[in-house]
Formats: sequence, C-alpha cells, structure tokens
Amino acid sequence: MQIKWEGVMPAVTTKFTKEDTLDLEMFEINIQAQLKAGVSAIILGGTLGEASTLTDDEKKILIQETVRIVDGNIPVIINIAEQTTKGAIEAASKAKKYGASGLMMLPPMRYKANDFETVTYFKEVAKSTDLPIMIYNNPVDYGIEVTLDMFEELLTMPNIQAVKESTRDISNITRIKNRFGDRLKVLTGVDTLGLESVLMGADGWVAGLVCAFPAETVAVYSLAKAGKIQEALAIYRWFLPLLELDINPQLVQNIKLAEVATGIGTEQVRAPRLPLQGEERKRVLKIIEEGIKTRPTLPEYKPELV
Repeated sequence: MQIKWEGVMPAVTTKFTKEDTLDLEMFEINIQAQLKAGVSAIILGGTLGEASTLTDDEKKILIQETVRIVDGNIPVIINIAEQTTKGAIEAASKAKKYGASGLMMLPPMRYKANDFETVTYFKEVAKSTDLPIMIYNNPVDYGIEVTLDMFEELLTMPNIQAVKESTRDISNITRIKNRFGDRLKVLTGVDTLGLESVLMGADGWVAGLVCAFPAETVAVYSLAKAGKIQEALAIYRWFLPLLELDINPQLVQNIKLAEVATGIGTEQVRAPRLPLQGEERKRVLKIIEEGIKTRPTLPEYKPELV
C-alpha cells in the first residue's frame, strides 16, 4: 500500500496482560478507535510501543494483527531501532514479509555513529528493501542529529521519503521545506509542538496522546489544515496539559494511564518499566482527570466534513 506521509499517525502502545503476554483484544479496541477517528496510518514498535522489550515473534504478531484489523484501509508502519546494520536489514525484510507497508527508522542504537556512519546505515537498509522509509530525527533523546546535508545524501535513495521531525526546533520545518520542497515529507514527532508544526507546514503528525484521545488529535490536525485555526486552537489549549505527558521519561506509563481513562487501553507495562507510583502517579492522574472532566465537544473535523 502506498503511503502518503500525511495526516495523524499514532505511535501506538503495545497492550499487555497481567501475565505479561500480548493483550490482542484490547489492542484491537484501540486500533478500531484510531480508525474511527480518521488516522492515516498505524505505527508499531516505537518508544511508546515498548519495542526494546518485544520479541521478534511478538513483533510479527503485532504487524499481522494490525494488518488484519485495518483491512487495507490505511498503511501499517513499523519502527526499526537496531544496534547493527545487519539487524536493521533483517528487521526490514521481516517487516515486509509480515505485511507492513513502510518503515520508520532510528539511527543506530547504543553506538553514537558519526554523520558518515549514520548516512551509510540508513542507505544500506534502504537499498535492501523497497518499503518506503521515514527517518526518525530525534537528537534530544537519541543523541544523533540527521542534518539537512545528511538528508541531501539520503534523498538519493527513492524510498527514503519522510522525516519524523523531533529536534524541538520549530524553525527546522521551514528549513526543510525551503531546501527540499516536497522531496522530503515532514511529520512532527513532538506532541507539544503538534499544532505549531502543522501551521508551519508539516505534512503530518506522528502522535502519542492520540493513543488515548484519537478524535481530539485528528480534529486539531484536520481543522488546522482546513484553515479553521481558532477551532483547532481551542481544542489544542485544552489538550496541552495532556500532551505534556508525552515529553517525559515515563511517557509510556503516562499515556497508558490516559488510555485507561478513555476506555481504550490498560495500564500494564513490561519490566523494567513499572506502573507509576506515589506522588507522580497522583500528579499524572490529576491531569488526566481534569482533561476528561473538561473534554471539549468536537466540531465536525474529518476532511470530507470540514
């Protein structure tokens, strides 16, 4: 399936049972809520998906189940976050075999590769597959920045098509657009810059709190794209305290608590992550409870209705 690299793409959480197995029943409930809201793709195996704790077999199951649930309506993308080029090439091969339509890729894990090594890593994986690729550029959390000069080289590979822009520098969207135009699609990867990024020309939004609030996230994006800025801003101002739960080391626990509150998830995480405790748990629950209590009534927002 062709990927347009636009719209809201949830980086979904992985649902676990109390016995630490995949909770596919609750996973499907969440994916169905995303589909109903009008998301444009599903991204598996990111930070929110607790990818580093998943076995290869679990990744296979998640891809195949998601492909079944979306039933050809939207693409399924899986994140690649590997320590070796060989491992990343193997992951890309398995992704295609199991039915994924595209890849999101982080630079090499653990080793802080230099610019030449990072570009070579991405290009070797891109050469190995015909799946379209979105580069995840997050130097804040992962220590390696993919610069515009590096993207100039990477765009010689026809299947490197998009960037998940998470530098936190909102001006970078304009720099990318000025240099590459539509050669490189830009999706914001920072929830607290979601609306700002769309207004600066981002093509899409790889979102986190969408896992608990799919309709609200898609509404902000769709209304902004339709030029209904004040309507988008009203929702976004309500949303911001919740969106800030995404820029936190415990973002997985935070967002899973929010999913519980909206009835489309469970709190179970996989060790070494543990559920929130004490004062921090109280703080996060208070934010979520306030958000639920003041949850806005949404205007019609889907593209065909706006």
